[in-house]
Amino acid sequence: MLTDPIADLLTRIRNAQMARHRRVDMPVSKLKVEVARLLKENHYIHDYKVLDDGRFGQLRLYLKYYQEKPVIRELRRISKPGLRKYVGVEEIPRVRNGLGMAVLSTSRGVMTDREARAAKVGGEVIAYVW
Repeated sequence: MLTDPIADLLTRIRNAQMARHRRVDMPVSKLKVEVARLLKENHYIHDYKVLDDGRFGQLRLYLKYYQEKPVIRELRRISKPGLRKYVGVEEIPRVRNGLGMAVLSTSRGVMTDREARAAKVGGEVIAYVW
């Protein structure tokens, strides 16, 4: 049983990119689908699909490369099950001075740091991507 499914998602993406895979599969959840949606909207991955395998379902991410190098340079889990990290709207971090993105879970759903600042909501910092 997984204690931290988001860390598992990030690790699977990292491992697939190091092995130069074009896609990666993992168990599906609503939070993982929302994180995949943000990665696609911000051009870090090509696409994602939710596959029905007859049991629980699979989330398939199609990874993106530029000149044979992964577009995602680094994925970092911030809020962990043992130590949650919550921020107010004034403390929302800027990742790599705006070149990266922070993924936040807010009362209005999962959103990037830019969207959270525009909506004037804080929340739990899930991960950094750049």
